[in-house]
Amino acid sequence: MKQNLKFKGKLRNFLNLPLFFTILLLILNIPIYFVDRRAGAILAGFVIIYFIFVFISYVRNRPVLEKEMIQFATQYATVQKEILDDFQVPYALLDMSGRILWVNGQFSKLTGKDKGYHKTIFSIFPMISKEKLQNVEKTDSFLIEWGEKIFRGEINPVIFKTSPEENSIIELKEGEKNLISFYLFDVTELNQYMKACKEQKLVAALVYIDNYEEALDSIEDVKRSLLAALIDRKVNEYFIKADALVRKTEKDKYFVVFKYKYLNVLEEDKFSLIEDVKGVKVGNEMAVTLSIGIGIHGDSYNKNYEYSRMAIDLALGRGGDQVVVKKEGEVFYYGGKSQTVEKNTRVKARIKAHALRETLQSRENVMIMGHNIGDVDSLGAAVGIYCAARALNKKAQIVLNEVTSSLRPLKECFSSEKGYPEDLFINSEQAMEMITRNTLVMVVDTNRPNYTECPQLLERGNAIVVFDHHRQGNEVIKNPVLSYIEPYASSTCEMIAEVLQYFQEKIKLEPSEVDCIYAGILIDTNNFMTKTGVRTFEAAAYLRRCGADVTRVRKLLRNDMNSYKARAEVVRHAEVYKGAFAISVCPSKMESPTIVGAQAADELLNIIGIKASFILTEYQGKIFISSRSIDEINVQLIMERLGGGGHLNVAGAQLINCTLAEAKRSLQDTIDRMLEEGEIEV
Repeated sequence: MKQNLKFKGKLRNFLNLPLFFTILLLILNIPIYFVDRRAGAILAGFVIIYFIFVFISYVRNRPVLEKEMIQFATQYATVQKEILDDFQVPYALLDMSGRILWVNGQFSKLTGKDKGYHKTIFSIFPMISKEKLQNVEKTDSFLIEWGEKIFRGEINPVIFKTSPEENSIIELKEGEKNLISFYLFDVTELNQYMKACKEQKLVAALVYIDNYEEALDSIEDVKRSLLAALIDRKVNEYFIKADALVRKTEKDKYFVVFKYKYLNVLEEDKFSLIEDVKGVKVGNEMAVTLSIGIGIHGDSYNKNYEYSRMAIDLALGRGGDQVVVKKEGEVFYYGGKSQTVEKNTRVKARIKAHALRETLQSRENVMIMGHNIGDVDSLGAAVGIYCAARALNKKAQIVLNEVTSSLRPLKECFSSEKGYPEDLFINSEQAMEMITRNTLVMVVDTNRPNYTECPQLLERGNAIVVFDHHRQGNEVIKNPVLSYIEPYASSTCEMIAEVLQYFQEKIKLEPSEVDCIYAGILIDTNNFMTKTGVRTFEAAAYLRRCGADVTRVRKLLRNDMNSYKARAEVVRHAEVYKGAFAISVCPSKMESPTIVGAQAADELLNIIGIKASFILTEYQGKIFISSRSIDEINVQLIMERLGGGGHLNVAGAQLINCTLAEAKRSLQDTIDRMLEEGEIEV
């Protein structure tokens, strides 16, 4: 049988070495022959005899050498196969389609398949996809659950190369060159140790009573100590099941430490302590609410405590009555279903007013911007800050890219003909050119950087101030020098009206300015029907004393006929989902479709049986969702699931890379999931 082996590399050179010597001797014989013919003839005879001997030896010994090499390779392969067969790690060899070519003993023992089993690996492990095998380019690993054990599966591509190499002695034929090796490493015990280590880590938690002073003020003096004692008992009893260390640091604050393994227990009952504390009644009219901030997965205990501080700040910034669990890069929310409690004291407003005054005095100028596609509340708040800056003789400019139909009548009140600077309103490009290191960037009516008129301005500004009434989410403006976020406030204009009262004595406001601020309160409260508290009417009364005229404001806020008809069409085409949710689509072929959508959402709540309304509007490449409710449904929780936010009764979201139909389906799926989870109830 003809051998197909071809020697290569160093072995081929070694076998051909006598032939090279023969050639060398022939070359050497030429000069010797000319010097001495007799010596040349003797050397030539020797070379011929030497060549004949080498050739015969090469011809006779080559088959023997090939046979011995094949025997050695066979024995070597047999040893390798036995080693692999006895290998304690389950191992299999697959082709590119996933068909099993060979398995070792441990693999057969684990799966119960003998070595004659040549079906695909997917028939044994359906969790492995065919695409994963075919697209593997380097080592890839994944976890596989098999019985009571957990294995780390590892696949490696096996590629045979035909390019010549120095240490290669055999030239392989062209053919199938790609195989896949498949290993299974038992990581059950390792995972158990890792889980045990993780569960033993300590979790830091901060528990704050949101309305401690207000709740005590609502009951008799003799019962105040009883109320405080009952709250202490509830908090301590709740954390006993988590084997936690609870220490009261202040009259309304607790510090809690427990093991990570108990966090799942608390999450399963959705931190029922929040609802239990509300049930504490000793004659108090106001229910007591708690906020809890939990920090986990920090690389040190100090880091976990830092996370808990950030979590409690986020919980309080969102209005309290909720639990925020924070780890690096992720935040989880629980609760937050009740209406935020309005603070009767204005101490915070006075402190923020003085802080804003000091910040403005330390800067040369201020640039004010609200959220993109600005509304009346953001414009009114910006005008209020402009008035504060003017009182300190500081140059102020309002960043406004798009003037909607609802803003145009208000903006026209601040024209140069009426005594206002020509550059009072600027766009984003102008703002980026004019900003300096000594410019204060003021953000109103939003606390999300991507929602602002010019997010790049936040990166350029060295000093940032945020005034907003929306609940905070995961995405917040980083490192502001002053932040005033009050979710209980009806509008940012209400907050600005309070700040102006303490900003400077007898601050002068023009009628058009107070009209604009008053209009912001009017729009966000839906004519004082939603999110309206005592301080809302007090702010409106202050603006009325400053010269706000209800008749002028009403004229400024009137809609044109096309917008009114469009709103009526949205209401007419609304469909009722699950018997309580009104969903409709607002046409985008108008000047301010998002404003019309928000107005239509308010209109739908006037229909009997509608507990929440959702209006979808396609505008500027995004899908805007305006959601409204009266009291039974927390639309803010629904919008947060879609990446948005807002308040319990007024919220919204912006979706990208989807169609109206997809957005509507996503909204309905979210409502379905939350109904199943019990987050909302019809």
